[in-house]
Amino acid sequence: MGNTDKRCFVVMGFGIKTDYINGRKLDLNKSYRLLIKPVVEAKGIECVRADEITHSGSIDVQMYRELLQADLVIADLSTLNANALYELGIRHALRPYTTIVISENKLVYPFDLNHVVIHSYQHLGDAIDYEEVERFRAALGNVIQTVLDKTQADSPVYTYLNSLIPPKLQEQIEKAMVESEKPEKAPEIGKALSLIIQEAEDAIDTKEFAKAKNLFQTAAMLSTANSGQNDIYLTHRLAFTTYKAAEPDLVTALYESLGLLKSIHLDTTNDPETVSSAGAVEKKLYECGEGDQHLEDSILYYQRSYYLLNNRYNGINLAMTLVYHATSALADSDQERIADLVFAQRTWKRVLYLCDRDWKLIQEKEKNDQALITDGTKDGQELQEYYNSQKYWILVNRAESSFGLGDFDTYREALAQSKNIPFHTWQLESFTEQIGKLEAELKKVGHLLDPQWIAPN
Repeated sequence: MGNTDKRCFVVMGFGIKTDYINGRKLDLNKSYRLLIKPVVEAKGIECVRADEITHSGSIDVQMYRELLQADLVIADLSTLNANALYELGIRHALRPYTTIVISENKLVYPFDLNHVVIHSYQHLGDAIDYEEVERFRAALGNVIQTVLDKTQADSPVYTYLNSLIPPKLQEQIEKAMVESEKPEKAPEIGKALSLIIQEAEDAIDTKEFAKAKNLFQTAAMLSTANSGQNDIYLTHRLAFTTYKAAEPDLVTALYESLGLLKSIHLDTTNDPETVSSAGAVEKKLYECGEGDQHLEDSILYYQRSYYLLNNRYNGINLAMTLVYHATSALADSDQERIADLVFAQRTWKRVLYLCDRDWKLIQEKEKNDQALITDGTKDGQELQEYYNSQKYWILVNRAESSFGLGDFDTYREALAQSKNIPFHTWQLESFTEQIGKLEAELKKVGHLLDPQWIAPN
């Protein structure tokens, strides 16, 4: 039997967040969309996250009311989101029971939470395994039913202070709030944050970067107005769409993008996405002829993000900037140029290892998810597109690394395999442009290597 009059408030971050303890990036939107919301709604309970609340008035007021009045609160502490921890504490202070705490299973907690039951799930970074979706949905569904059926305190506050009386809103205040929420008294002043963000992401998919930039600006202003600080995920997306929109021109847009990244403590942060984004912007500025200092900074940012994440994207770009360094005025001797090239070669070899590792992982994940991929649903289609994209990038990363190492047989083999994977035109254009730049630079200094790097015919 459904609980159609009940409401669940989900406490968690949104978008792609970084776990600062281990450097992993998690797509929290997928956690919410695949693991939480369907389970709650299957119980006949309305499910809402903070970014889904329409912005009519202060979001803080609405958030505190949800934490007090929601029949059920699910708090996801993955990536140690400070707001989620704070809101969980408020919920525990306001309500003795009907609070469920979950997290990704690799989370390392910063303090003692042994007195709180935490239900864990396995997140694979930018995807969640289909079998894990099925397992956790069943587990969470059972927990929800158990929590709703009992009146035993799950809040440590009410467990240890067992004579504490939960607060209630005064009847007059409650009535006034209900009246103020009637359509005729509360004019709509904007969409829910989640809808704005989704519209922006859709615009990116269709390469409407100027439109996406405007939408992310709106989302960032709403978020900052409500929290008092810049949201890192929204700043990343705004910085990306800013330089992609290239308005009024590319160089101006790149400097604007860099300014956005500096607003989230670029110089001191350990967030790999922030420094990786800065590396890309600085690399573009160097390629646009804005000076060698941008190349120095790009190398620094790519090194930081590469060592933090140990991934192919940052490795490929770090190697490219090192080759740039070898052909720039920054390297004033053959000894320095050789050092740059040797470091680049070591990085390419590491990328080849990561390609082999990631290829095995992606094949295993795709095999496990065949039931969902072939069921004809939108989720299945999106999952297949995700696996195609991952396999394509693995193959072209292998091709580029082999090209840099002078192993042209492996380069041609990987490139031929990539053409058998469905891909977007822009992906091929991006790879082709990078290979063209790499070949042009290596032709200048390849003779310094032993054996010499000689461009293929």
